Amino acid sequence: MALTPFQFLRRSRWAEQEPSWRDAAPARIEAALRVALARPSGGWFVLCAGADVQAGRVFARTVAGREVVAWRGPDGAVHAGPGACPHLGAPLADAAVHCGALVCRWHGLALGPEGRPGWRVLPVHDDGLLVWVRLDDLADSPVSELPHVGPRPPAEHSVGAVATMIGRCMPEDVLANRLDPWHGVWLHPYSFAELAVTDLGTEKFRLEVTYAVGRRIGLPVVAEFSCPDPRTITMEIVDGEGAGSVVETHATPLGDGPDGLPRTAVIEAVVAHSARKGFGRAVQAAAALRPAMRYAARRLWRDDLAYAERRYAVRSGAVR
Repeated sequence: MALTPFQFLRRSRWAEQEPSWRDAAPARIEAALRVALARPSGGWFVLCAGADVQAGRVFARTVAGREVVAWRGPDGAVHAGPGACPHLGAPLADAAVHCGALVCRWHGLALGPEGRPGWRVLPVHDDGLLVWVRLDDLADSPVSELPHVGPRPPAEHSVGAVATMIGRCMPEDVLANRLDPWHGVWLHPYSFAELAVTDLGTEKFRLEVTYAVGRRIGLPVVAEFSCPDPRTITMEIVDGEGAGSVVETHATPLGDGPDGLPRTAVIEAVVAHSARKGFGRAVQAAAALRPAMRYAARRLWRDDLAYAERRYAVRSGAVR
């Protein structure tokens, strides 16, 4: 069924909406979560946005309690390695990048992509939007040559933006939030006007949702959700305006914070696409559009991280 690009909204008052709690059955969400967590990861974790690894600078992040650093070589290729210098353990987050190698600021030891005894580079994959790192000893399945990535539109005909937020929860709490689509119109009334799950499968589910464009105009689409790995959930618009666009939500465990609570990085990649001829202008103006795309993602995750953090607090017994 072809969807109209826009429609006028006739919304009920927030408290007078049709309740969705019966559909959002805890057992239903947990069953979908178990299926997602059983997916193989091949040992891959999303480290950061590709734009975070800039020429001449080191990017550092703790992944699952491991210090990881990334940098670009003279040819622009991304390299990654452990975050401690093999000499005396100095933090390579403070290293300089010189001639394609990290140079430790404590004693000048140079560490390049070829590695050295006691310090080996990590498998890394730059997909043009995100940088992935493979931690073989933490793999929950046989390691794979490349990460498992869901559907994406052609890069040359799309606009991509990445937003990163940190929450006090675990990756499964982030996935559980996304595997509960029924909270959309209640928790995010500023973004969603109507939402109905039309096909709830074990591997993926489909819903009809109307995005609010201002107070009176809506954009109806059909979206399909799937989990290509145990720390990722992908939403693809399969019908309506922007068909082919995707939102990838990646949950990367960081480790415990100073308060003893786990920290998870929510790294969300939004890839906008349209078959309309005029969308080529949007691709040309991508640099100007990305801040707005990141703002929209962070606005949603301001509320969704509160959901994920609360879920962690409840299931860990911190809240009774």
